[in-house]
Amino acid sequence: MSGSVRVTQKQQQQQQHQQQQEKLQQHHYESNVYLSTKSSVSKQSFTTHKTTSRRLTSSVKTEKGQEVVKLSPLPKRAKRTYLAMDLDKEVIGYVVPVFRANHEVVRGLMEAQEDATEEGIQYVAMRNLFVREAREALEVRVEKKTRTTHIRETAERMELGKTMEEWAEFRKKMNPDSLTHPPEFIVKPRGQTVWEGNTVKLHCTVAGWPKPRTAWYKNNVLIDAKARPEKYTAESNYNMHSLEIKNCDFLDTAQYHVSALNVKGEASYVATVVVKRFQEGEEAGPLDPKPHGFCSEHGVTFETSIIDKFEVAFGREGETLSLGCTVIVYPVVKKYQPDVVWYRNSVPLTSSKWVHTHWSGERATLTLVHLNKEDEGMYTLRVNTKSGYDAYSAYVFVRDADVEVEGVPVAPLDVCCHDANKDYVVVTWKQPAVEGSSTILGYYIDRCEVGTHHWAQCNDTPVKYARFPVTGLVEGRSYIFRVRALNKSGVSRPSRVSEAVVAMDPSDRARLRAGPSAPWTGIIKFTEEDATAGVVPGEPSDVAVTEATKSYVVLAWKPPVQRGHEGVMYYIEKCISGTDTWQRVNTGMPVKSPRFALFDLAEGKSYSFRVRCCNSAGVSEASVSTGEITVGDKLDLPSAPGNTVAIRNTDTSVAVLWGASKDVRHLVGYYIECSVVGTEVWMPCNNKPVKQTRFVCHGLTTGQNYVFRVKAVNAAGYSQSSPNSDAVVVQAAISIPGKPTGVTLLEAVKDFMVLGWNEPASNGGADIRGYFVDYRTVKGSVVGKWHEMNHQALTTTTYKAEGLKENVFYQFQVRAMNMAGVSKASVHSASLECKEWTITVPGSPVGLHVLEVRDTSVVVLWEPPAFNGRTAVNGYYLDLKETSAGEGGWKAVHEKANKKKYMKVTGLKAGTSYVFRVRAQNLAGVGKTSAVLGPVLAQTRPGTKEIYVDVDDDGVISMIFECSEMNEGSEFVWSKNYQAMTDTSRLTIVNEHGRSRAIFNSPSLEDLGTFSCVVTNTDGMSSSYTLTEEGLMRLLDISHEHKFPVIPFKSEMAMELLEKGRVRFWTQVEKCTSSCEVEYVFNNVIVSQGKKYTMNFDKSTGIIEMFMDSLEVTDEGTFTFNLVDGKAKGTTSLVLIGDEFRELQKKSEFERAEWVRKQGPHFVKYLDFAVTPECNVLLKCKIGNVRPETEITWSKDKIEIAEDDEDAKKIERQDGDLTFNIGKWIIKQQEQKEKEGKKQPADDVPPPPRAKISKKDAGIYGVVLRDERGKDTSTFNLTDAGYQAVMNELFRVIATSSSDIKVLSTEHGIVLYSNVTYYHEDLRVGWLLKDAKIAASERVKSGVTGEQLWLKINEPTEKDKGKYAMDVFDGKDGVKRVFELTGQAWEEAFEEFQRLKAAAIAERNRARVVGGLPDVVAIQEGKSLNLTGNVWGEPVPEVSWIKNDKELVSDERYQLKFEHGKFASITIAAVTTADSGKYALLVKNKYGTEAGEFTVSVYNPEEEDHKEGKKD
Repeated sequence: MSGSVRVTQKQQQQQQHQQQQEKLQQHHYESNVYLSTKSSVSKQSFTTHKTTSRRLTSSVKTEKGQEVVKLSPLPKRAKRTYLAMDLDKEVIGYVVPVFRANHEVVRGLMEAQEDATEEGIQYVAMRNLFVREAREALEVRVEKKTRTTHIRETAERMELGKTMEEWAEFRKKMNPDSLTHPPEFIVKPRGQTVWEGNTVKLHCTVAGWPKPRTAWYKNNVLIDAKARPEKYTAESNYNMHSLEIKNCDFLDTAQYHVSALNVKGEASYVATVVVKRFQEGEEAGPLDPKPHGFCSEHGVTFETSIIDKFEVAFGREGETLSLGCTVIVYPVVKKYQPDVVWYRNSVPLTSSKWVHTHWSGERATLTLVHLNKEDEGMYTLRVNTKSGYDAYSAYVFVRDADVEVEGVPVAPLDVCCHDANKDYVVVTWKQPAVEGSSTILGYYIDRCEVGTHHWAQCNDTPVKYARFPVTGLVEGRSYIFRVRALNKSGVSRPSRVSEAVVAMDPSDRARLRAGPSAPWTGIIKFTEEDATAGVVPGEPSDVAVTEATKSYVVLAWKPPVQRGHEGVMYYIEKCISGTDTWQRVNTGMPVKSPRFALFDLAEGKSYSFRVRCCNSAGVSEASVSTGEITVGDKLDLPSAPGNTVAIRNTDTSVAVLWGASKDVRHLVGYYIECSVVGTEVWMPCNNKPVKQTRFVCHGLTTGQNYVFRVKAVNAAGYSQSSPNSDAVVVQAAISIPGKPTGVTLLEAVKDFMVLGWNEPASNGGADIRGYFVDYRTVKGSVVGKWHEMNHQALTTTTYKAEGLKENVFYQFQVRAMNMAGVSKASVHSASLECKEWTITVPGSPVGLHVLEVRDTSVVVLWEPPAFNGRTAVNGYYLDLKETSAGEGGWKAVHEKANKKKYMKVTGLKAGTSYVFRVRAQNLAGVGKTSAVLGPVLAQTRPGTKEIYVDVDDDGVISMIFECSEMNEGSEFVWSKNYQAMTDTSRLTIVNEHGRSRAIFNSPSLEDLGTFSCVVTNTDGMSSSYTLTEEGLMRLLDISHEHKFPVIPFKSEMAMELLEKGRVRFWTQVEKCTSSCEVEYVFNNVIVSQGKKYTMNFDKSTGIIEMFMDSLEVTDEGTFTFNLVDGKAKGTTSLVLIGDEFRELQKKSEFERAEWVRKQGPHFVKYLDFAVTPECNVLLKCKIGNVRPETEITWSKDKIEIAEDDEDAKKIERQDGDLTFNIGKWIIKQQEQKEKEGKKQPADDVPPPPRAKISKKDAGIYGVVLRDERGKDTSTFNLTDAGYQAVMNELFRVIATSSSDIKVLSTEHGIVLYSNVTYYHEDLRVGWLLKDAKIAASERVKSGVTGEQLWLKINEPTEKDKGKYAMDVFDGKDGVKRVFELTGQAWEEAFEEFQRLKAAAIAERNRARVVGGLPDVVAIQEGKSLNLTGNVWGEPVPEVSWIKNDKELVSDERYQLKFEHGKFASITIAAVTTADSGKYALLVKNKYGTEAGEFTVSVYNPEEEDHKEGKKD
């Protein structure tokens, strides 16, 4: 076959191959690529002309005479172009496939790992396509070659070799860990200028993996091409992106942003499009017809404000944390809501199990459920509107949960799965920030099949690397993984589980992602095609070691090209270096995935590996060996980071910068640690590694001194820590100040003007060092350039601008300067005319500022106006209002003019913001108000301290002010009456370590006033102290006491008598030193230790003592203690003379006698009496130092009480207590002997006499103790006053025992009563009604029954109602018990009395049989029976007789009579046996009925005799 024919066939094959490629591409992109029919360049043009335009053509005729176009061979592996060409090989534009994105797609840019896998499959498909093209290029053959052709083909083969090398490098980068990278603009969009009505197209090329998704914005407003297809066309294909703007008009002039986003980050670029008009036309009015699709938010410019922002937050693992902001969008358009998106580390967040987002229409909230260290990072709230976006960010720190065992490491984090295959997956994680008490030895990996709760450990030996291949998975099943860290102390808690991963072939996963034809059921079905019989698979290729550590080696290879239609599995073989023996590793079970991890290899040895394929037809030949591989770590530990620099940031944070680790591979990030200087305790600043080399450490203690260090981490482990940073104090960093405000004109003359302004709200952490003023001229609407007025910084907030021209308008602006630099210029003033003022009132005060801001007060200061008016200023008025109040809310702080240039405003509301203004006054009137000062928040700054006054030991008076927030360059500045002190001789200022002391050199009335102290380079730390005349006098007194100190005494000298009559003189000082000395003086003569005096001084307690055994006549006088302690002195004295001394001497002698008495048996307590609650009268005493042989004798009236006396049984002894019960009841022996016969039971014992004590018990009782050691006597006189004292105590006990008055109703009246424990006949009891004594009468009586005291009121009436009181004499005044017999108590008692009275009357007048009738009557038959019963009743009762329950009627046989209303009789003549029975006399009246029953028995004598005869 000729060469031309071969070329033609080759072209046909290429066209067929291109069509297959198009179908393959369409299959891969059909789910997310939209092909536009309006594209100016078809997709076919790309596929047809995919090589460069430098192609040579020649006509070749075939055998049939057909002319075909012969193309020269091209380098098929050359980098494809993205230029579209027509048939003439002219470039007509970029080929950009269409990608249609809407707002929802842009918001959902963040897809999980599945999207990354989908993108990877597409990428691999494109790579395989290019590889096949390269293989086809190798098959091109041309028989006839010219020299030129040969040279060209040689060059093309070299180009092809270079291209193949590039693809080999590309395959090496196919590892997902190294492949992923953030978006990067390769070709950036360029700005264009077009005429109105034309079409403009913006192009860009973006690289990134996973494939970035793009969105276009116009002036920061998202372009929705899908909603406006007639205006915009957005296309995206093969990383080429374009935006076509059709029929441009003037309104399309704007900045167009293109934003590319993937999981690794975001990149954007801007291009400007300018649309020119041929001629100006009329602008569309608001009433003109709106374009198609117009909605209310079109044409509206939205302003977004984020308020109530969340601060830097700190959480702990396991807790729930919420972040929120209030979002205000103005204006409010009905049914329009902004797009609210949350980001973590620039990655959008979507609602999930761990993340909950909520948008209420006003407030955006993000809730992190069950915090983990993975949740740590920078959180951003972004609010997108049609007019742009606004964003706010703050960092969230997640601290580790408390460990269960001390010293164990904390949990690892960020567990992820990679390279999932049928039975294999790679698990990676990040090392924790805290290793515990020892370094981490390794990690355990656990797996759990989804749907179960069983966790299985994947490795028996802990792995050191933070990367582990897990094998042995079951194809088609889903798994989750977790990791635990191990050190010498134990195992950590498990990490958060990974996302679920399915063990399946990547190609099967790609087919599943193409989308099922039926609704998803959650079941993955695997089907196998019919195997091709007899096809043994070919050998695998490209076997290589992808990972190598001390613990394992991972092999990877490519499946064979020849494998039939059934799946293949693999056997792995290894060979030890130096041998020819190959050993199969997985003999039991071949693997399905082209990945395999080999464990249990000897470290340091070299191995070779190869792979064989197998299927049902057999085992393939072995692959090419990998060559010798030495087992060991291929990944080194990262090097230590560079020098660490700590920079002040805020009051609670420090910015840390460090040098990146050099030559580090696969860096995971850095951990930052901090330590308080001097503690050597290192704490983690972040629990999630960061990759940047700058980090802000929050949550530090203000004022503390910290050092920092950094360590790097990768999969191999931790690096060495960086060198420690220099110590840094946690304080706010110094920045340039804010802008000055309120530039106003204070005075104007012909050629100069005086300007004034307010200090900036923020001084940047350092004092304002000066101001610079700029000016420019204004002529109508034309303004000139700004010029500097002063080259030297101004130290005041006023400036005299000289050299101006009269009647010319000027504008001014001011900039502030501190040690950090110069601020931005203030808002320029209004146009001010330079001409002389003629007003008479003063100008506005200037320089308003505040000091000493507290919760309820603030000090406002100002400077006088530059223009005084016609006369001098003679006062000021200060106004204030709450910031939120309107102009009508201004209130005057005071009524009378204040001549001072400051004022302390009190009575503020804590937490409320205020603004202030001042007006000056002269004789002509009150001038204009000053510029408004504020807002000022009435709130005491944390850490603020007040000035306090101190007087030291030398009597030096000083004022002290302390500040804990001193910054670099901060100084203490003292002033008096808020003016700089010119007379420095009055005070001496000493500053040291955040403490300033103002010492009064010579305090006097000249020092009266208000002293204030301000700390520079702080946020207004200040305080003041007002020294008044009264306060000065008090301080001078304290100073005198300190200069001439007196030893303070807790108690002056005192005296007390001790045992044996010893005398103790003592005193106690409040405090003293070890050098304190005491001088003991009697009558101006120093006495010392000896026989007569004994001294003691306990310096720990300050007690000084002097003892004397006895007092003699010569001891009368003055005793003194003189104390000397350094320069302090003290004296205390006690004077003992005259009667006082003699009385003390007697007491001393008595105490000595008492001591002698107590050497033998003696009375501890002498004989006395007591009355028990039971009203028993006891004589009792307590004895001591007695022996068994000690005699104890009782006597009454000097007559000894013998043992057989009745009174002897009243004496009891219990331990050392003797008692004599006067009222005890005694049964005499002779009375017992007189009892008859047998012993009587206890119930027959007569009751005891009621009297507890009577006058017969009066007498003098005595007790005598006697033994060989001595004798002691005690007596008690129970006569006269003694007897009366006992009775009074008895009456007190009785009166106290009386119960509350109770009420009782009877048939006669009402009884009030109270119960007592005992009643004595001499006890006086009185009753009162309405505080008046009740006189005894027949109707009202009082008395006693047993232990009941009562008052009886017979036939009570309404007059008897009232308050009753019972007065019981208690030996002194009396005890009262009160009862209110009124109200319900009276009604109930009176009602019960009436009921009982009626019942008594009824009982008294009731009809009844009172006597005369027997119980049984026996009568002989034939005799007459006559019975009479006595009857009573009022009224006279009715009488009837009853026999056997039947009423009898008076007749011949029964004669019934009732005479005189009292006697009822029955007569029965000649009774018979039939008259026997039960009879009853029944009487009845209105009060009741009663029956008198009796039995009548009639007998016959003869019958009785007959019965007795039968018995005999």
